[in-house]
This record gives sequence, structure tokens and C-alpha cells, in this order.
Amino acid sequence: MSNIPTLYEWAGGMPAFEKLTDLFYAKVLQDPLLEPVFKHMSKEHQLHVAHFIAEVFGGPAFYSTHEGSHFRMIQKHIGKHLTEAHRQQWVKLLIETSDEIGLPDDPEFRSAFVAYLEWGTRIAVLNSNLEEVPFNPDEPMPKWGWGVPGRPYLPEE
Repeated sequence: MSNIPTLYEWAGGMPAFEKLTDLFYAKVLQDPLLEPVFKHMSKEHQLHVAHFIAEVFGGPAFYSTHEGSHFRMIQKHIGKHLTEAHRQQWVKLLIETSDEIGLPDDPEFRSAFVAYLEWGTRIAVLNSNLEEVPFNPDEPMPKWGWGVPGRPYLPEE
């Protein structure tokens, strides 16, 4: 099974994820619903998100070794009070952008890709409506693969 590419590899590696988030966040800043939420983001934000998603999909551990942790990503959402409308628009724009840049459109990849977006954004909305983080600071990074859609892939130990 080691010859099966990761979702990261299948998508085109880090250049694909960096291009995706670069173009996506340009759209976010033009979107009337999302712009107020993201207008104060740092210049590095889109790169951090690219590295986070890439790592989740089996790419290098740039995010967790140099930029943060899953716990830190959770912390960034606390108290932001995101709504279902925010979540849906964020997912819609990211999927549109993935089509525009030519991410793979085969059903297996898109099923895993969209499943992660749904899972991750729903967690972000839940966390954004908390006032403090009830999670373990050592919470591991999610790992997503070709496995069962809607559930994170847990590598064999």
C-alpha cells in the first residue's frame, strides 16, 4: 500500500496548496460576509493555512514543527463567533478556488477533500463560539487520507 499517493501528493504538493490559499484568501477579502472576519489577518495567514491543510493531507509537517499545532489552530478560532453562513461561504469559495486552479476532480479525491473541509469547518464554528479552549494542548494534528470520508484517517501505529 506504500505506492498509493497521499492526498497531498495527488493534489500536486505544496505549490498546489500555497496557490489554493493565496487565491482563496484574495477572494475572501472581497467577500462581504467573510471580509470582516479576515480583514485583520497577518500576511502569513494564508501560508500557515496552506501548510496546515497540506500537513493534514499527508504533506510535510511544516505547520506543526514551525508554525503551531492543532491546539494552536483551535485557539485561533475561540471567541470569533463564526456562523453557519460564514462556514458555508468559506467552503464554497475554497471549492470554487480548487476548481479554478485545477485541483484533481476525480470523485475519490474530491470526496476526501470536501469531507475534510466539512469536518474542519464545523469544528471551527463550534470552537469559535466557546470562550475558552477545553482541549488538550497536546492534541495531535488531524490526518486525512483516502479512508472513510467524514472521518479522519488514523495512521497505523
